[in-house]
Amino acid sequence: MEFFYPFFITFTLVFFSELGDKTQLLVLSFSTKNKTKHILLGVAIGTFLSHGFAVLFGSQVAYFSSESFQLYLKIFTYATFLLFGLIGFLPKQPENSMISNKFNYLQKFSFLKLNCIIIVALCILVGELGDKTFLASLSLGFQYPNSKIPLIFGSIFGMVTSNFIAIFCGKLISNHLNSKWIEALSNITFIIVGMLGFISILF
Repeated sequence: MEFFYPFFITFTLVFFSELGDKTQLLVLSFSTKNKTKHILLGVAIGTFLSHGFAVLFGSQVAYFSSESFQLYLKIFTYATFLLFGLIGFLPKQPENSMISNKFNYLQKFSFLKLNCIIIVALCILVGELGDKTFLASLSLGFQYPNSKIPLIFGSIFGMVTSNFIAIFCGKLISNHLNSKWIEALSNITFIIVGMLGFISILF
């Protein structure tokens, strides 16, 4: 149970947040000219490097904190999840220039004369830094400093599973699946985790 619970939370958050994300659409474009196993291996390596760093950094901060500081850290962590979820329901601009620039920057990696696995890993590494799922992994590192391995594995399996479904379903994901529905599901997941966290603090 000590392994499964943090693994499941991380897997769920990362899986739903990645569906329809810009990095996933970029990974999907690789699937037309590269083997699926090579793409997913690149996703796993990139996730390990980015989310692994977030989890390790968060857990180290928790180790050097007092009991009162850990309580404030938990409150901050769960408040962050609630904030992520609620902000996701706010009206958005038709096109966010920051996200657009980030996507264009990632596309440049696809033209590099490198192995497919390395290119995908670089796209995930750069694309996930500072992203909602990256910050979630950082917060979970605060909350579960002794569960670094399940948190990292949860992030990796969440990213790999989400991208595998995108590659396997191909056009079904990009054309027929409602992106607003996916985003709403992701936001609700963040809100539920935040609420459960505050309940655990109170009771």
